[in-house]
Order: sequence, then C-alpha cells, then structure tokens
Amino acid sequence: MAGGTGTPRGTAAAGGAVPQLRRELIGAMPAVNAVLGRLGFDRIVREHLPVPDVRCAMAASAVTGVLARCLATGRQPLYGLADWAAGYEPAQLGLRPGQARLLNDDRAGRALDLLFEADRASMMTALSLAAAREYQISAGELHNDSTSLALYGAYRPRGADAGPARPAGRAPRPARGFSKDHRPDLKQLVWILTVTADGTVPFTARMTDGNAGDDQTHIQTWKECLAIAGHPGFLYVADSKLAAGTNMTWIDGQHGRFVTILPRTRREDGAGRDAIAAGKLDFQPALAMPGRRRSDPPRTWETAAAPEPSAEGWPITWARSSAKCALDARTRAGRIARATAGLQQLAGRLNAPRCWLRTREAVERAAAKIIADAGAGRWVSYTLHGQDQAIRKRARRGRPGPGDGWTEVTRTTWALAPVTDTALAARDAASDGCFPLITNDPSLTGSQVLAAYKRQPGIEPRHHAWKTVLHGAPAQLHTPARIDALAFCLYAALLVHALLERQVRHATAAGLPPLRLHHEHRPAPAATGALILAGLDGIAITTITENNREITIPPRLTSLQQQLITLLGIPAASYRQHHQPRWKHATNPA
Repeated sequence: MAGGTGTPRGTAAAGGAVPQLRRELIGAMPAVNAVLGRLGFDRIVREHLPVPDVRCAMAASAVTGVLARCLATGRQPLYGLADWAAGYEPAQLGLRPGQARLLNDDRAGRALDLLFEADRASMMTALSLAAAREYQISAGELHNDSTSLALYGAYRPRGADAGPARPAGRAPRPARGFSKDHRPDLKQLVWILTVTADGTVPFTARMTDGNAGDDQTHIQTWKECLAIAGHPGFLYVADSKLAAGTNMTWIDGQHGRFVTILPRTRREDGAGRDAIAAGKLDFQPALAMPGRRRSDPPRTWETAAAPEPSAEGWPITWARSSAKCALDARTRAGRIARATAGLQQLAGRLNAPRCWLRTREAVERAAAKIIADAGAGRWVSYTLHGQDQAIRKRARRGRPGPGDGWTEVTRTTWALAPVTDTALAARDAASDGCFPLITNDPSLTGSQVLAAYKRQPGIEPRHHAWKTVLHGAPAQLHTPARIDALAFCLYAALLVHALLERQVRHATAAGLPPLRLHHEHRPAPAATGALILAGLDGIAITTITENNREITIPPRLTSLQQQLITLLGIPAASYRQHHQPRWKHATNPA
C-alpha cells in the first residue's frame, strides 16, 4: 500500500469525528443486586436514614448502598471508592450518571456517622426476616460464636461505659481482651455472629466492647434472636461459655431451648469421666463418616446418657469421637514424653561440677517449669534427693602461698528422677475422645444432641469470610462509631455471600454436577460465595460513540457464567443478552 493515502488508526475519515470507546463493568453486580433486591436492602436503608437536604448532591442511603455492594464484591479503602465505582455501569450501583465521582472518603465517612445514629438493630431485623421469608430459611436451629477484630492505631473511646449491655447511643469500646487473632498487644472489638443451621445464613450480629467475654453476651444475643424468630422455640447452640453463670437458667426460664458443651471446670465433667473409667456408661453408635483422607480410617461417634443430671436438673449426653480419641492419646503421650525428657536432661545438669542450681528451691522451680511447659502436670512428677559432701577448700582466694590455710565446706548434690503416674494416665485414657453435652430439652435423643453440636463449626467459615474475603478489619476508619456502622454493611455483604452460596449448593445437592469454579476449571463441590462472584467477574458492556451516535456491544458470557445466572435466577436481560447492537442517538444512551 502506498504510504500516506490511508486513514491513520485511531482517527476518523475526512470530515468525521474521533470514535470514543467506553467500557463499563457489570461483573457480579447483578447477582449482588438480585439478593439485595429480594431483601429490600435499599428500601430499608432509605426508610431508616434521615431525609437528605435538597442541597445534598448524594443521599447517605445511596452511599450506604454503594458501600455494601463494594464490600460484597471486593472491599476498597474509602479514598478509593470513587475510582472503583467509576468503572461500573452507574445503574448497577444505584447511581445516576456522573455521581460516582462524588464518592469521596469524607462523604462516605459522614454517611457512616448517620448510619451509626440510625436504628441499625431494626434494619438488621428487617433484613433477616426478609431473608427467611424470601429464601425459605428455617430458623429452628441457631448457632452463635464470636471473634475478635484487631485494631491498629490509637483509638480513644468516648465515655467510660463498659459491659455487655452498653447504652444504645455509645459506640463499642476498643480494649485489650482475649485475642482470637493472637495479637494481645493490640486493642480489639468483639464481633458476635449468629447463623442458621439451614445453610449457615447470618441471622443476627453485633459489635461489642473489646474486653467483653462470651459468657456476658449470650442473654442479649438470645433476645435478639427471639425478636427475629418471633417465638422462643428455636434451638440455641453455642460453645462452653453458654454453660457459665446464669445463661442456661435464664434461657430455660424464657421457655427457650439450648445445646452446649460443659467445660472441664464443671463438677459434672469429673463425675462423668469417673463413671466412664468405671465402665458405668453404655455407649451406643450414633454417627459414622468416612475419613478425611482416603488412607484414614472411618470416623465414628458414640453417645451415652450420663447416670446423673446436671446441678440444674438437665440431662447430660456424653459423646465419644474416634478421631478425638486418637488425638487425645497422642497428645497425652507427647506431653509425658516431653516432660520426662526435660527432667532427665535436668538431672544430667545437676551432676555437672559447675551447675548453678545449688538449692532445693532452685531445682524445684526448674523442674516445675519443665513440667508446666510440657503441660504434663497431671501425670508427671519427680523425686528429689540431696546428699551432703565435705569439700576441702583454701581459706582465701588468689595465688597459693606457703601460709595459706584450708577449710572444709559442705556442698549438697541433688539427684532427680522423673515419675509418671501410669495408673492415672490409664484412667484418663478410658475417657479419651469423650465430651459432655447438655440440653434442657428432654425430647432430644443423644444422637440429635450430638448432631446439633456438630453443626456448630459451620459458623467458622462465616468468620473467615468476614475477616479475609470481605476484609472486615476496618484499618482505614478513625472512630469506633464508624467501625460499628460499617459492620452493618459487612453484615449485608456477608448475607449476600451466604445466600448465593446456599442457592448453588442446593442445586448441587439436587443432582447438578459441581460447577468448575476453581482455577484450571477444577470442580468446586462446596462452592463459596467468593468463588461464585469471582466466576462472574470481568463482565463488561462496551459502547462506541461516533458522530453523535452510539453502538452498544453486550458482553459475551461463557457457558459457566450462563449456568451461574440461571441457577441464581438472574434475568438474562441484566447482562443484555437479548439486546442486539443498533445505532442510536448519543443523547439517549442505553
């Protein structure tokens, strides 16, 4: 081709305008909007937040909606919210064209302030009720657990109020407490979550003070569950902190039902283990599952009724796990071995001529530390014997001389020998893998009590998603009030993930082959909300503008994406799959 005769790439022909290309993301936002729409999220937020001033460029309810959608699809810091929103089609975020640039961190912070002052408890109740109604979720069994949220920075709480029942207008107080993040050097807040056994869907949640113990929060949580469920007949399942104090008595007095595990500090635990060692309990098979690996033996559980009820008069069910039985045996043997080896090493040091452990108190402290570090104080002890020896020693220090005198001193040498209480170890081995469960519902069988408690670990993936997938650590927020307000948006985002996951897993359980959502198109038998949303990521609409006219090119979905939107009940029109590209005037954009 002769040079200089063609039209350069990127420019229009003679007399024409330069074509413009615009790409707007849709991604997984229709899936998020489908869930939030069924829950009535935007309407609930709009009704509970104050009516904005007419001079306000963007309502706080609109900012809250963008925050929830951003958290569900991948959290961005508040200062990057505008750039993130600018890449999406505005209607997907509930915005008008050009509003995305208004989403600066100051406007988002003021929206969180208004959200904190609103009645978020009523908003969360409305969301949970809508989820149970729209998705037919059973609230017959609820599971509760908490986790800590580490804070980086100097958080100064307002007011000196403390305790689990904080005033309604006070933000949760950052404090140092029991850190489940293993960061005792940082202040924290405590996030309390309750989920349903049906799909582990979030049912209620709240943020509380960083030094609040779980035993102080169950009564308030049970009241919140009662307000949502509307009746006290649900089964409330929690860890051993529920068995502390008056929690169980209070719930029973409200005609509620519970299942929990008794801690080792309760008298009933020791009495039950003595009965197991004496062979007084008749264990019956309750559950059997294959091993976690192909080479592992099957996992079995047995249950037996305790010979006596609890101090409150409620039945106790003892459960025995084959996997836990092997783990307890290995743990005890390892602790005894570590303590014995440490004491033998200490005994060898005591015979050294320059050993600095000269007194009985010093030797006993060293031996006690070895046993405590190994955690074997229940089974391992030691014997210590001293022997006095007369040693001839020069009377003065320095270079020897002809007039030096000699003196005799008495030095005690110590002989230490470890001792293992094999009888007690054998007695404890009889109750390996056993743990006591308690309920106030006598109609539940031992197998039903065990099955209810075995569903308790299902709440852990929700805590994991809240911290990692949704990035729940609010490192960019300056006040506990805004952290508490953002927790409501995080709850809505977690609800979206759980409901999407429940829909896909129900389809898989009904016979649908696992979707290939993992990398390299590997199947995902237990699809998570994050995997589902990632499968729809990157979908975009392309618009070409030329000579005041536009052509819209809809996205081309893969077979997996088509399958996902069908399973999730998302209309194909949300991705403009039935829209044919056509020319139209630029003043009437699609």
